[in-house]
Amino acid sequence: MSAVELHVADGVGEIVLTQGARGNPFDDVFCRELCNVANRASEDRRIRAILIRAEGRYFSVGADLKWLGRDREALPLLLKQATADLHMAVVRLARADAPVVIAVHALATGGSVALAAMADFAIAGRSASFYAAYNRIGFVSDGSGSYFLPRRIGVRASTDFLMRNRTWTAEEALAKGLVSEVVEDAALLPVARALTGELAAGPTATLGETKRLLLNSLNTSIETQLELEAQAIARCARTEDCWNAIQSVSRREDPVFKGE
Repeated sequence: MSAVELHVADGVGEIVLTQGARGNPFDDVFCRELCNVANRASEDRRIRAILIRAEGRYFSVGADLKWLGRDREALPLLLKQATADLHMAVVRLARADAPVVIAVHALATGGSVALAAMADFAIAGRSASFYAAYNRIGFVSDGSGSYFLPRRIGVRASTDFLMRNRTWTAEEALAKGLVSEVVEDAALLPVARALTGELAAGPTATLGETKRLLLNSLNTSIETQLELEAQAIARCARTEDCWNAIQSVSRREDPVFKGE
C-alpha cells in the first residue's frame, strides 16, 4: 500500500495521505513518496492548485517511533536520508506555481504541523488539533517548521509552541495565525475543495510569482525585493493569461484564465 497518492482532476492535484490505519506516520517510505508526488505535482501542467488531505482517524501522528527506534547507530543517517526527501518535497510545493491548500480534519503532529504552516491556505475542521511533539522525543522541528512557523505565527509564539511542546485546538491555531479558517467538520472537504477550485481557475503563473515573492520578502532588503517584484511582473506580462486579462478588463468583461 502506498503512503501518499496523487489524484488529478479539473486542474486540481489532490495529495492524499493514505495510511490512515497507521495514523499516516512520517517514516522513510512516507518521505520518499511525498517527495515523488511533490515532484510530479510541480511538473504536471494540468495541475493549477494543490490540495493536501489525509485519510483516517488522525491527519498524522508525526514521526514513526518504531522506525526511529530500530537502530541507534544508524538513526542519524536514517534521519538525513528521510529529511532529504521530506525537505525536497516541501521546497517543491512551496516554490511551485500551484497554490497549496491543506485540509486538516483531526490531530496533526510534528512534521504535519510544518506541512500546515507551509501551505498557502490551511483549513481546519473544528475537531482538528495541532501538537508540536518534537521536544517529546528530543528532536528539533523538521519539514520547514523552523522556517514557516515564525512566518505564520511569529517568533514568540513559535518558541512557545515548540519549546513547551504545546497542543493547540483548531480555534487556538486560528487565533495564532497557523490556519486560515476553521469550519465545521462536515464542511471541511467541500470548503477546501471549493477554495482549491477557485485557485485553479486563477492566473497560475501569477500566483506562483506571488508565492515566491512572499517567500523572499522577509530575507531581502527593500531594494532587492522591489527588483524581484519588477522582474516578476515583467514575467507575468509575457503570459497569455495576463495579456488576455488586460484586454478583458478593459472591455469590462470578467477575465478567464487558462494557466497559460
